[in-house]
Amino acid sequence: MAIDPTLLSILACPQDKGPLLLVGDEVLYNPRLRCAYPIENGIPVLLIDEAREVADAEHEDYVARGIASSAD
Repeated sequence: MAIDPTLLSILACPQDKGPLLLVGDEVLYNPRLRCAYPIENGIPVLLIDEAREVADAEHEDYVARGIASSAD
């Protein structure tokens, strides 16, 4: 289930309030803090306690596949 583009444009990281990258339909990713927030049943779980740290290789993959949530 895809996230609505309008919703994606207003979502922000709860830690640093910056934009997130949408990676597939599975995760919202903050490349600045290297933390990934899960998407469960099409609903982003933007809770700091639910985020997980991302290793170097996974970071590179997420950045390459990510779609920026900020509108240009």
